Amino acid sequence: MVGLTVSLPVKWEQFLKHLADDHKVDLNTVVSELCEWAFSDLESKEQFKDWLDETYPPKGEAEDEARAAGEAAAEEEEREEESEEESHEHRD
Repeated sequence: MVGLTVSLPVKWEQFLKHLADDHKVDLNTVVSELCEWAFSDLESKEQFKDWLDETYPPKGEAEDEARAAGEAAAEEEEREEESEEESHEHRD
């Protein structure tokens, strides 16, 4: 087992600590068993990985997405400016 420090949201920490106390085991054991249960099959692992990738994209992907979004915004702004210029030309 790997020693790891994890911050849990308060409501989950209280819930899990209460369960641990009820079963006379420490909180680390409860969290470890919870992970073991949650990731005990391939489908669960894949679902979690997909969720994590979508919610917190890997660093390279996040940078690529931010760059693409910036480029798309710049292109849109350029199109709007061109459209405004054309409408001003038609009015004159």
